[in-house]
Amino acid sequence: MSEVLELFGEAPSKRHLDWQSIIRQQACPYLNRTCIKVRKSQPEVAIGTCSVSYGKAKRPMLICPFRLLENKQIFVDCFHLLLLHEPGNELHIVPEVGVPGGNVDYFLASVRDDRVRDFVGLELQTMDTTGTIWPARQRFLEEVVVEGVHEDQASYRTYGMNWKMTAKTTLVQLHHKIQTFEAVNKHLVLVTQDHLLNYLCENFEFDHVVQARQGDSMQFHAYQFRESDGVYSMQLASRSSTDSEGLAICLGLKAEPKIELDKIIEQIERKVSRETLFKL
Repeated sequence: MSEVLELFGEAPSKRHLDWQSIIRQQACPYLNRTCIKVRKSQPEVAIGTCSVSYGKAKRPMLICPFRLLENKQIFVDCFHLLLLHEPGNELHIVPEVGVPGGNVDYFLASVRDDRVRDFVGLELQTMDTTGTIWPARQRFLEEVVVEGVHEDQASYRTYGMNWKMTAKTTLVQLHHKIQTFEAVNKHLVLVTQDHLLNYLCENFEFDHVVQARQGDSMQFHAYQFRESDGVYSMQLASRSSTDSEGLAICLGLKAEPKIELDKIIEQIERKVSRETLFKL
């Protein structure tokens, strides 16, 4: 079974497709343009991997953020956050808008008479990989009998998931931007896969992040990536939220700081005596 679950938006189960043509065109169906994930050594060649299986459990993992754009469902799931949207207003999806703290991937904007009446920011985050995905891609192409795949390109080098760096970088970037959104009373939404959100909850301080409340500036939308008859699709799995102060709390690791605090307290208690009692 191929480690690559989707290449240029198509699943390996679709063996009847003209894969030679798909590889030649290098088209991303979610961006409606040429795939922008290219090889560093061959910038004219798009990698095209949207998702892969990972680990012993063969979990389906999204590794391209643009894969989240399926059917534009992520934007539909943010309509309720446009508090000032009214019937007759146009809805616009605007990519790459700069705010204090960096660029935001997308804005969902409610527009009337060419004036923005309301907006929601969306940050898309999938897993960063370690190693190289290229050999797995080439092995897949060998399976579907695409000509021109060389044996050395289809070697058995592997790849991994950069959980810690992906999670930490995501939270830091959100923290830089959320204060801007909160100051103007707007929402910022992290759109991600449920596996990554679960990792955040397990390894960072997320106990205070509650079921989604419309009044919270920071929203988390986690999607399941599921297979049916060899074809993969996304479905909203959970919504939760917090504010800028809560996001700052998230940036403190759950386990390590507590261990350090316990060690400090232990040392203090060991030295506490009548001699150390504060006296006037």
